[in-house]
Amino acid sequence: MPVAGPAARGGGPRHLAWWSWNATGQASPARVVVCVHGLTRQARDFDVLAQALAPHMMVVAVDVAGRGESDWLDDPMAYQIPTYVADVAQLIGHLRQRHAERTGAAEPLAIDWVGTSMGGLIGMAIAAQPAMAIHKLVLNDVGPVIEPASLQRIARYIGGDPVFASVDEAADALWAASPTFGPHTREQWLALTRPMLRPAPGGGWRLHYDPALAVPFRALAQAQQAAQQADPAAARDAAASAAQASEAMLWALYDAITCPTLLLRGAQSDLLSRATAEAMTQRGPRARLVEFAGVGHAPMLVQPDQVQVVRDFLLAP
Repeated sequence: MPVAGPAARGGGPRHLAWWSWNATGQASPARVVVCVHGLTRQARDFDVLAQALAPHMMVVAVDVAGRGESDWLDDPMAYQIPTYVADVAQLIGHLRQRHAERTGAAEPLAIDWVGTSMGGLIGMAIAAQPAMAIHKLVLNDVGPVIEPASLQRIARYIGGDPVFASVDEAADALWAASPTFGPHTREQWLALTRPMLRPAPGGGWRLHYDPALAVPFRALAQAQQAAQQADPAAARDAAASAAQASEAMLWALYDAITCPTLLLRGAQSDLLSRATAEAMTQRGPRARLVEFAGVGHAPMLVQPDQVQVVRDFLLAP
């Protein structure tokens, strides 16, 4: 669908891609769950979860700007959470308008949200807005405090543009880079890998996302490095102040959420600490916390126990 905001690569109009599943038997069911992926992932991560939920509600999974089938951005510095929030807000408006046109507005459209990592941060910003009227919220291994170690890990791999000779070679490389996703069978991992790939111009396969996603990360790192060289003590103080301000903003968003909230956490997560997760059960929407053993950042919502937890939460009265 066309979206307003930052232009597509080359300066033209931009489109946001999304995938849908609907096995309810209704052309326009009264309930939709919007699923949003992590930083370098894409919508098809939710295939397994979507198949489990589709008999009960429409499932919409979004390719965030610069990923999957969505257009790449002309300005890499626009690869930021506010851009993504604005895009998905337009999608929600589109879904509600389409539902009203098809049903005569006889029944309002209830919208749930499942967000993994970055998708959870976008979901917090959406759910904090009363006008968005999110019905239920699932935050998958993310919260208002992002642990520094995870940001350092992300900075090491984001922006790479490798070329793989085969899908199997790509699957092996992605598996080696993703040990925190938890155990998967070879078949499950290949199913997660295939949508991550696009044909490379010279043959073989490359990753689906715009390598320029790394530009905002690198710009921040370069600014911090320059400040550190100029005045180490002042740079440390500035970095601490910036982190505190960011956390305060995210906690304010979280505290504004009023819908029922489920918080998933990989027990070995390096992004969402146990202390932050526990705090999220005591304030704001007082999320229900479920942890998965043997998993870090982030549960992929492929294993039956993970799917069941999300399904039960969304289908509960």
